[in-house]
Amino acid sequence: MHDGPTDEPDPIDADHVDLLQAFIESHGFLSWLDLTVEELERGRIVMSVPYDEKLVNPGSPVGSIHGGIAATLVDTASGFALRSTFDDPTNGSLATTDLNVTYLRPATNDLRVEAEVLRAGGSMGFTDTLVSSVAPDGEQKDVAVGRTSYRLFPDADRA
Repeated sequence: MHDGPTDEPDPIDADHVDLLQAFIESHGFLSWLDLTVEELERGRIVMSVPYDEKLVNPGSPVGSIHGGIAATLVDTASGFALRSTFDDPTNGSLATTDLNVTYLRPATNDLRVEAEVLRAGGSMGFTDTLVSSVAPDGEQKDVAVGRTSYRLFPDADRA
């Protein structure tokens, strides 16, 4: 998502991807969105949500998806990307301290979100996020960009 030196991806254990997907499926709102993990590596995640009428703004002549869905994707994908930098991604915690979403155009198809960690160290983490609308023919249009910051608690036991 940004220019700079390209490092080889640091893959995440497939079991962690399965645990993450199981968490999503057990989460009321995220499962309602039908959120799916597409790719996961240390410091980066790609997720998707299929287009569904339940996500559309009422009365929208073009069937545009409510902007809150894009904001949710920015926050959720960013948190998961940051969690992937923990020594044990299944442990620890984090809290959103700042969430900024800039909307570029209406989303009218499936959604794809890619979050990349800019920095994760000490007690804070930062991400850049891109949300795209993907048409059935594969055409992809950027619909929102996000930048987040989080307070990190990588060694905290999850309750």
